[in-house]
Amino acid sequence: MSEARRSAPARGDTIAIAADHAGVAMKAQIAKELEGLGYRVIDLGTNSPDSVDYPDFADAVANAIEGARAKWGVLICGSGIGMGMAANRHPAIRAAVAHDGLSAKLSRQHNDANVLALGARLIGDEVAKDAARMFFSTPFEGGGRHERRVAKLGGK
Repeated sequence: MSEARRSAPARGDTIAIAADHAGVAMKAQIAKELEGLGYRVIDLGTNSPDSVDYPDFADAVANAIEGARAKWGVLICGSGIGMGMAANRHPAIRAAVAHDGLSAKLSRQHNDANVLALGARLIGDEVAKDAARMFFSTPFEGGGRHERRVAKLGGK
């Protein structure tokens, strides 16, 4: 496990963010929040309420991480579930669907998640911002049981 992953995301790190049509408005709020916290945000779309296919946007974020354009990712769709499933098809991705700050924190602390997936139809903007703040301020606990379990997931 790389030492960089064990620490919390750092100010100045690049975060790739994308949403489908259901998450466009929330994406704008989360991007603004992350920029305010000192992160560099790459917006990979969509920017319209017109219907799109969420796997295309999950792939864009996963590819940005795998290609080292970003260290972290945020995906937003109606439930967060579809985006999370699509992103997790990539070996280097550990996307976690979070419904609040605690689930986001635990996804970093125990599971070393590198992508946060949110459901715009399930949580409001303030809960989503709290989840993002918790996700991006929590280090991976590592050591013993957590590191052993994450290693069984494969990937990087």
